[in-house]
Amino acid sequence: MGNMVMGKENSSLPNDYGQWLIEIKDRVLVARQRAVLAVNAELISLYWHIGRDILQRQAAQGWGSKVIERLGRDLRESFPEMKGFSRANLLYMRAFAEAWPDFEIVQQAVGQLPWGHNVLLLNRIKEQDVRLFYVRKVMAENWSRATLEKQIKNRLHERQGQAVTNFETRLPKPHSQLAQETLKDPYLFDFLGLGDEAHERDIENALV
Repeated sequence: MGNMVMGKENSSLPNDYGQWLIEIKDRVLVARQRAVLAVNAELISLYWHIGRDILQRQAAQGWGSKVIERLGRDLRESFPEMKGFSRANLLYMRAFAEAWPDFEIVQQAVGQLPWGHNVLLLNRIKEQDVRLFYVRKVMAENWSRATLEKQIKNRLHERQGQAVTNFETRLPKPHSQLAQETLKDPYLFDFLGLGDEAHERDIENALV
């Protein structure tokens, strides 16, 4: 009986329904990616501006790490759902702004990478031109953080040279490792106040 019902239902569908469904699914994926990338760009911009403020105020006023500790504590009290305001992450924000003093580069390139990719680049690469090389490769080839770490360890920049072309504005491929990591970035969920809810959904999906 069930097969007969399914057969009747399928027979009433347009011949091109299957292809149409695939196209709509692709549009959903692209729309989600555009939304996530926009949020990611705002998050990275926020981190850069906080880091720049810390740099400028430390230079002008000469205060040290105790102020950063107090800032982190006050921000966590104001935004308890955001885990990005730890002392360690605030120090990364400062290092991020110091490493990329040109905000235009942040907007055009670095801001398209998840925060974890950026932290990895800060930890592993000291020269800006080498960092730019890996940023370009991540964007062009949709590398996950694990792939990026492996390529840095293998010193890919020495084998391929460090030529940096203009950055292309493009979406990650929908099913690429970079797209999946960006979609699931816990810093984005926390930024939107969705951290606990999103984590609960992940647990429920894993149990199912």
